[in-house]
Amino acid sequence: MLYSISGGDIERWAQPQIIRFCLGAGAMAFMAFVPISFWREISILAYIVGIALLIVVPYVGLTRGGAQRWIDLGFMTLQPSELMKIGVVMALAFYYDWLDERRISHPLWVLIPIAVISLPACLVLDQPDLGTALLIIMGGAIMMFIAGVHWAYFLVTVLSVTLLVTGVFATKGTEYQLLKDYQYKRIETFIDPSTDPLGSGYHITQSKIALGSGGMTGRGFMQGTQQRLNFLPEKHTDFIFTTLGEEFGFVGGIVLLGLYGLILGFCYVSALSNRDRYGALVTIGVSTTFFFYFAVNMAMVMGLAPVVGVPLPLVSYGGSAMIVLLLAFGLVQSAHVHRPR
Repeated sequence: MLYSISGGDIERWAQPQIIRFCLGAGAMAFMAFVPISFWREISILAYIVGIALLIVVPYVGLTRGGAQRWIDLGFMTLQPSELMKIGVVMALAFYYDWLDERRISHPLWVLIPIAVISLPACLVLDQPDLGTALLIIMGGAIMMFIAGVHWAYFLVTVLSVTLLVTGVFATKGTEYQLLKDYQYKRIETFIDPSTDPLGSGYHITQSKIALGSGGMTGRGFMQGTQQRLNFLPEKHTDFIFTTLGEEFGFVGGIVLLGLYGLILGFCYVSALSNRDRYGALVTIGVSTTFFFYFAVNMAMVMGLAPVVGVPLPLVSYGGSAMIVLLLAFGLVQSAHVHRPR
């Protein structure tokens, strides 16, 4: 897809992504061979390092598109918020592996994982990166639910979120405004893109046109008119699914969903058969985060969710997201290979 989007120029996006994938795959294999007990012992360290990187970003981070999210390492740019998705999963898995099951739903012991989730989410939201912050919160909430936290906490959370959303809209235009102006605009555009089809609604309008023009089997490889004529914005990152839909149609989209579903299926089967609590929780956490990745991205480009800037996993251009996801799959494989027998 990156080769197609660049008009047949392999060096622009496809070649760098291939190199990063090879590096990530090698790191994934290395992590799979290391016993899961080692990753358990460094879980808190991984979380602390991730928090430290998020704190450093406002001082040394690169700014792109009005957001300061990246640290320049020379050979690549690192997005610490991507690392934090996995850091939160590791920290929560360690916590619930250590905690006595009788204390899981006690209010005092529920506050600790909430703090573990909230701290990085707030730091990421300040960058600003609403999409990644939501993924961290949703992934952490699923971890808590799977670990056995009582459902009443989640009911209270849903009611609180409803009140928070009401408050967010109530503060619009005041000095206490909770979101950026462009984030309010995205929500309004999601509700009715036709209100500003050439402005804030342009992304989603062009995305729907591209998906619709693909039909059942698509226009053919490198034959997508919307992306070739540059009607599609961010076509190599957040909106790459629209290019796939235009060139390979409904069939291509279903095939990609099938591949994603296969990965999820293997992860859940592994987690259910794993008698090591830490390994099972890590597997569930990684697979759930992976699910939210592609579910939010696809819903976003189809107009089913507001545009929040979430890449399509293993397809969109970007080194940090792909390498971190491959490292996360290395954790899953380590948990599976070294599970108690």
